[in-house]
Amino acid sequence: MPSKQSEAVRRHWETAWLTMTQPGYEGPDNESWGDLTAEPRGVDYLETEAGGRPAMWAVPKGGRNDRVLMCMHGGGFMGGSLYTHRKMFGHLAKAAGVRALVVSYHLLPEGVYPVPAEDVTNAYRWLLDQGISADRIAFAGDSVGGWLAVTVQLRAAEQGLPLPAAALLMSPCVDMEMTGESYETNRDSDPFFKPEAVRQILANFLADGADPRDPLVNPLYADLGGLGPLYLQAGGDETLVDDARLLDEHARKAGVEVRLDVFPGMLHTFQMAAGRVPEADDAVRAMADWVRPRLGL
Repeated sequence: MPSKQSEAVRRHWETAWLTMTQPGYEGPDNESWGDLTAEPRGVDYLETEAGGRPAMWAVPKGGRNDRVLMCMHGGGFMGGSLYTHRKMFGHLAKAAGVRALVVSYHLLPEGVYPVPAEDVTNAYRWLLDQGISADRIAFAGDSVGGWLAVTVQLRAAEQGLPLPAAALLMSPCVDMEMTGESYETNRDSDPFFKPEAVRQILANFLADGADPRDPLVNPLYADLGGLGPLYLQAGGDETLVDDARLLDEHARKAGVEVRLDVFPGMLHTFQMAAGRVPEADDAVRAMADWVRPRLGL
């Protein structure tokens, strides 16, 4: 049974739905998403620039500086920021004992496909140029940040860049055709990500005529062979849970090492409640334990 504390995640998405669908309803602003997360103690933050875009280091005290989690925030390409996600990625960095670099990208309307992927690829190239070797970097991303964590690897490979050691994907939104059955089976259990809402989000992102079957648009059509290990997490009550399942199946067929954990009763990006919700803390701890040996720790 979901914890009582996890109801905060459900209330967040219920409020987000009312804000989007009820004219005149004054919900909280975009930055309030970060209010779900408790402040991780013992983590310092330093704003910087990576590949020409704002970025932020999350540096846990006593952590290793020679390993990096490169983190990409979610938000449907229209929300989320370094500031909404700094604490969640700070929890992950602290648990793993390494630095995290939280990167940003252009949001809509400027950030139509492929702009966000290009921004994050430039940030990855910048990180490599700082002298951090690829085998000491792991990607991490939630929702469309999970899409970036896969797509940027495909772009990096095309450009001849070395690929990161591993990737951590939380509630990844990767199926640009929305073929998953969970859009219907979980329609009533997911308070925000109704099929019509996700369809509009993706239409806005692909507004310049991008083909949802292009391998660089939809990882389910890409050759994922050569990617490092993937760890996928999703909530059992979210409509996007089949995105994770489909990616898991597709990656396994390509010979990629994959772990998929579905957390019963949880919703989209429930890890944002780290420090306040036991299921979120369990998920962050599991990601940290999984990624450390992939980074040689």
